Amino acid sequence: MSSTAPLWTLTAAQLNQAFAARIATPSDAVESILARHDEVNPRINAVVTLDRDGARIAAAQSTARWRAGASKSALDGVPITIKDNIHVAGLRTTWGSRLFADHVPTRDETPVARLRDAGAIILGKTNVPEFTVQGITDNALFGATRNPWNPDLTPGGSSGGAVGAVAAGIGPLALCTDGGGSIRRPAGHTGLVGFKPSRGLVPRAHGLPAILHDFEVAGPIGRSLRDVKIMLDIIAGTESIAPEATSRPLRIAYIPTFSDAPVDPTIARSVAAAAKAFAEQGHHVERLDHFVLAEPIGAIWPTLSETGVAWLLDRYPDRDGDVGAGVAAMSERGRLHTARDYLNLLQTVADVEHEFIALFARFDVLLLPTAAAQPWPIGLSHPTMIDGRPVGPRGHAVFTAFANALGLPAISIPGDPADDGMPIGIQLCGACGADALVFRVAAILSSDIVADIQNIS
Repeated sequence: MSSTAPLWTLTAAQLNQAFAARIATPSDAVESILARHDEVNPRINAVVTLDRDGARIAAAQSTARWRAGASKSALDGVPITIKDNIHVAGLRTTWGSRLFADHVPTRDETPVARLRDAGAIILGKTNVPEFTVQGITDNALFGATRNPWNPDLTPGGSSGGAVGAVAAGIGPLALCTDGGGSIRRPAGHTGLVGFKPSRGLVPRAHGLPAILHDFEVAGPIGRSLRDVKIMLDIIAGTESIAPEATSRPLRIAYIPTFSDAPVDPTIARSVAAAAKAFAEQGHHVERLDHFVLAEPIGAIWPTLSETGVAWLLDRYPDRDGDVGAGVAAMSERGRLHTARDYLNLLQTVADVEHEFIALFARFDVLLLPTAAAQPWPIGLSHPTMIDGRPVGPRGHAVFTAFANALGLPAISIPGDPADDGMPIGIQLCGACGADALVFRVAAILSSDIVADIQNIS
């Protein structure tokens, strides 16, 4: 850590070191990051609700604790952002919708409360697509969020505002949600680390209605694996994710694609390079071609999301004009699904779960792409072609939803970048409850990687 580096460029761990060494204070860090926000946020539209005064008050309190030698945690005094579908007391939670434009909760959702108790400083809320059910980040309230690596491109979704903020230096960490890949894919598109915990690892209460059953979980996005682990320890409880101690060679299933789904060749090369790196370090890597176990999960996704949106909007029968056309169309389709359809969905998940239990008896982790496509232009809902083949709205997102349906831990870490310099995410997934193992495997490739944000604007 350079003593001359701007504080907004530092990781959470580096800020902690600076506070402990009295090189800088939390108030210094907040002022540096607020200035960075003012410089870049107008260009990328990542933060949609900024709590400038609240952050300064919290920073002053943290500064006093550090001076008294009474810091609360490794995140005490570290500025973070919160995705705009997670409640922060006193700040609006719009969920990206005019329907919730004036919604101001009076109570923190559980992971926010834990972060606040740990002394983390909440800067504000980050942009999301309406009801977080799209793979881009755009809505009628705030407009589109742009990718800091290339503002003509999307950062993905639904945590696009969060990754935009972290990648551009507006706080080293963000608290997000992942209901079908919403942490991992945007992290991959912006060169960050994004972790989706096992179902139930991070408690959630006092939040928005659950429209994606229990498939959606809260988790961290950051610029380094160490930072992400620090935040996870706090929101999950440190005893829940004790260090993985085994030193035996790992059994890694390398899955280039699902069935014959197209993958951008640059992404395929990056994942293949990761497989080679694991093998060169003595781990057992087996390539699984024609992998079809996850296909049934992709087929049920419209039933899940459309039914959830219809159920939500049925609670507001007089507010149809307050939602976008895409969400309104989802709701109409959702009303056509039956209870039998939903029970079939749950049975499909149970059947696939048995298949994956058998798979994880053979392998410790799965290695696969985070996304099938690189970021696409702002204004498009999804790429229509991948590797020269036409794809539908979820063609770019085929590799993430299975982990949500099955409650599995999964992480996206930076792989070898594309020839044009754009980041590429590679994904690791473990059995339910194997969160610590997933971190250990990720550390083999990325323990010392910290995303370089200084030249991203």
